[in-house]
Amino acid sequence: MKIHDKEFEKFIGADKISDRVKEIAKQINKDYKEKTPLFIAILNGSFMFASDLMKEVDIPSEISFVRVASYEDMQSSGDIKRLIGLSENIFNREVIVIEDIIDSGLTMDKMLEEFQSLGAKNVTIASLLTKPDNMKTEISVKYLGFEIADKFVVGYGLDYNGQGRNLKDIYQLK
Repeated sequence: MKIHDKEFEKFIGADKISDRVKEIAKQINKDYKEKTPLFIAILNGSFMFASDLMKEVDIPSEISFVRVASYEDMQSSGDIKRLIGLSENIFNREVIVIEDIIDSGLTMDKMLEEFQSLGAKNVTIASLLTKPDNMKTEISVKYLGFEIADKFVVGYGLDYNGQGRNLKDIYQLK
């Protein structure tokens, strides 16, 4: 499959993604049975993961969306821009951050600092993908879909220069 000037090949199929999202939701339902977490989905990339995850979460909960940009072309810049869109008070709340991919970990590390500075009781991460070989800081991802090699991926919310988010499967750069 070609997107812009790059060739991609199917990497993780929609069925496998769906099964893993259901497993993550089942664990969240168990872990937060007596709590009411606030999910904070990081736009734009996590929108499909967040949507499918929330359809499987059956505990009382809330969801909000924030935006932060750290990618330039195909590389994570690690430079967090200001969080945009957080209007909920997260003081003394159980927060679950929903992310599409954690690459270097630098952006997530800065976001965790921000949420903790706002007084969150507890902050955990649900990420569809991580690239452990590319991590530049230690990030604990409690709810993880898949660990992948340090290859660029698109689909299921992830894009390459604005395209590919709508694909139901995940593709990696050839």
